[in-house]
Amino acid sequence: MTPPSSPHRVAAALREHARRLERPLRVVAGGNAGVPWDLLRILEGTVEDCELFMLNAPRGVPIRPGITHVSPFVGAGVRGLPELSYIPSRLSHVPALLAGRFVPDVVLVAVAPLRSGQPVSLGAEVNILPAAMESCRATGGLVLAESRTDIPYTHGDAEVDRETIDLVIESLARPAATHSASPSSAEVALIGSHVAARIASGATLQLGIGLIPDAVVPRLTGKRRLGVWSEMVSDGVLHLDDAGALDPERPITASFAVGSPRLNAWLNDNPRVQMRRTEVVNDPGRIAAHPAMTSINTALAVDLYDQANATHVGSRLHSGFGGQCDFVSGAMDSAGGQAIMALRSWHPRADVSSIVALLEGPVTSFQHTAVITEQGTAEMLGWDAEAQARHLIEVAHPSVRDDLWEEAEALGLIAGANSASARIEGRQPHARV
Repeated sequence: MTPPSSPHRVAAALREHARRLERPLRVVAGGNAGVPWDLLRILEGTVEDCELFMLNAPRGVPIRPGITHVSPFVGAGVRGLPELSYIPSRLSHVPALLAGRFVPDVVLVAVAPLRSGQPVSLGAEVNILPAAMESCRATGGLVLAESRTDIPYTHGDAEVDRETIDLVIESLARPAATHSASPSSAEVALIGSHVAARIASGATLQLGIGLIPDAVVPRLTGKRRLGVWSEMVSDGVLHLDDAGALDPERPITASFAVGSPRLNAWLNDNPRVQMRRTEVVNDPGRIAAHPAMTSINTALAVDLYDQANATHVGSRLHSGFGGQCDFVSGAMDSAGGQAIMALRSWHPRADVSSIVALLEGPVTSFQHTAVITEQGTAEMLGWDAEAQARHLIEVAHPSVRDDLWEEAEALGLIAGANSASARIEGRQPHARV
């Protein structure tokens, strides 16, 4: 890697690389909180046609004729674009995709400020980037970096050899992709309580970002020796660390991080945090190796077969598989592990029940340990199909339960006489509240 370069030199390298090809330039760029914004602007103004591959691309990424966005996990910045190319894939399979179907010609990354004599750090966004960089370099591609002071220096697979990067530019710091805990409704607070009650000291956690993780974390601060093996971490890990809930003997392992400036400061040069590539963090076998691995995920809808849809709203693509499949599988195989699906019984925006008889959209994950709503806990693991359907109906919103009983009968999940008896008696023997 040469000393910092000028944007003009980077543009010239991109232009020359694109000129050699008889197809659009294939580009992989960091997503989430690791977007190389200045490099994307140079790409936008230099290369006429390209396929731009990003995970969870935020608002503000380049959108114009000639740029086709490609992704297995769609972010708010490209959701609904007519020219979007969505590749259904669980996250653990994406590195293989980047070595086969979508070998990048160029990789754009954001990195921490360069340190003399030390590796370059990918900061808060490791994820699929090491795989992309290796695939790109193996085929003579171009790896470009944008160094910014707001990118923390992190360890593990975040540290890459300086020679891996062809050119680097120095850019101004960007505002952090902040996330602050949203005010919790009574329903979400109940879900948080139900989930936290299932987690014992010594468990290993996979926690994401959003209303439900925000409601779970404050209820775990009294636990001890908790481990973290998670695709992503956010400010919730700070609260657990502040409370002394984390096991000091176990490294905190993640693939990317999204949160406040305080989170970035905590990540910076923190030897307890190991940022690992997707092939490691999302490997179901490695996930299963952790004691009492507890995967906490959410969905847009769950049906009476315990199938969850987290990708589509009706026929409209919302996101992608992400790591939900990987962590559900891994947690279910962990000694004492559990895969928890937590969601509100009523979808507030769509104004529909989140528990449905049969999914209309694709299935993201299935066979969970339990499905939790504010109505209670529906135990899944070890119960037969009829009992699972009953448990799910009992934690559905009260306004739709009668309809769900009838639909369960029509699907052959529940015998008519048994269903009628349960409705008349109002029994809820398996909904733990």
